[in-house]
Amino acid sequence: MLDYDFLAPQRIVFGWGRRRELGPLGRSLGQRAFIVLGSRTLQRNGAWDELAKNLRDSAVEPIVAAVATREPDIADVDNLVTILRQENAGSGDFVLALGGGAAMDLAKAASALVANRHGSSVRDFLEGVGKGLHVSEPPLPLLAMPTTGGTGAEATKNAVISVADPPVKKSIRSPLMIPRVVLVDPELAVSVPATTTAWTGMDAITQLIESYICRFAKPIPQALALHGLTLALPAVCDAVRDGTSRPAREAMAHAALLSGMALANSGLGFAHGVAAALGVFADVPHGLACAMMLPVALRVNREVACKPLAELARASLAEVPANDNAAADLLIEHIDALCRALNVPSRLSQVGVRSNQLGDLVRGSRGNSMNGNPRQLDEAELRRLLEERL
Repeated sequence: MLDYDFLAPQRIVFGWGRRRELGPLGRSLGQRAFIVLGSRTLQRNGAWDELAKNLRDSAVEPIVAAVATREPDIADVDNLVTILRQENAGSGDFVLALGGGAAMDLAKAASALVANRHGSSVRDFLEGVGKGLHVSEPPLPLLAMPTTGGTGAEATKNAVISVADPPVKKSIRSPLMIPRVVLVDPELAVSVPATTTAWTGMDAITQLIESYICRFAKPIPQALALHGLTLALPAVCDAVRDGTSRPAREAMAHAALLSGMALANSGLGFAHGVAAALGVFADVPHGLACAMMLPVALRVNREVACKPLAELARASLAEVPANDNAAADLLIEHIDALCRALNVPSRLSQVGVRSNQLGDLVRGSRGNSMNGNPRQLDEAELRRLLEERL
C-alpha cells in the first residue's frame, strides 16, 4: 500500500556555468538579496564579484548579511535575524545562500525566523529543546546555491543548529523552509580542497544509502537515491584526485542534490545519528563522521536490510551476484574499500574521541536520524558498537 507526500524545491536549475543565470532568477524573487556566504574564498577568488554584478545587472541589490565560518549555532541565527529585521527585510526581498551546508542551514533558519515573530529565538523552534513553536508563516524566499557537492541542504526542509546547553544538534523544520529556487553550478566546486571534497562526497553517499534503506523510505526518494548512488560511487575519487574534472564535479553535485531530496522525504539512520553526536562532543566534521560511521551502519543493518542493500549494489556496481546476501556483502566491501581509498580513519580515537565521551555520544546519537534506522538499537548495543571503534 502506497501512502506518501513528496516535497521538493519549486524550481531546480542545474548545469555547468549556469551561475550566470543568477540575476534573472534572483529578480524573480525580489529586488534585494540578503547574502549568506559559506566562506570568504568566493570573495577572494573573484567568484562573488561576478555573481554580485550579475545580480546588479538584473536590478537586484546584493547585501552581504553573514559569512558562515562554522556550523551555525543559536547565536549565529539570532544575530542574522536581527540584521535582517534592522534592514526591514520583507516583501520584495529574498535570501541567497551561497556555500555548503552551514551557509544553507543558517540562511534557511534565519529566513524562517524573520517571518515568524511568535518566537524570540531560533531555540524556541528547535525540536526537543525549545518551546515547541512551529514555522507557520512562509519564510522569506530563499535561493540556494551549493558549492561543495555534498550536503544536499539546498533541497531539504530543515536547518541543523548547534545548541550549547544541552550540547546537541537540533533542527528547525517545516515544509515551508524548502528553498524556492535551487541553482546548482558544479563549476563552483572546482576550488574546493580535496579533503573537503572527500568528506562532503561521503556525506552525499551516506545520505543516498541511508535514505534508501530507512524504515520510512518512500518510492520516489528511493528512485532518486538509486540514481544518485550510480553517479557518486565512481565519481567521488575522481573529484578528489582532480578537482577540475567536469564529469566528476557534475556527478557529485547531482548526487548531492538527489540525496537532499531523498533524505528530506524519507529520513536517514545510524550513521547520521552518530555523526551528529560526534560533531557536538568531539568536533568531528560532519562529512568525515558520516564516512567513518557508514561501514558500521551497513553492518548493523545488514540482516534487516539485505534486500534494499542488494538493490543498491545491483544499481551501482558491476558483476553483482544474483543472491541478495552476496550482493549486500559486495556493497559493504565496496564502501570499505572506498573509505580506505579516501583515507577515512577507521578508529574514533584517530579523530580525538576518548572513552569517557562514550556516554555522551550514545545519548547524543538519539534523534530523528537514528529513529529512521532499519534496525532499532538499545543504548547498551550502541555503546558496544562505539567502543569497538575506539
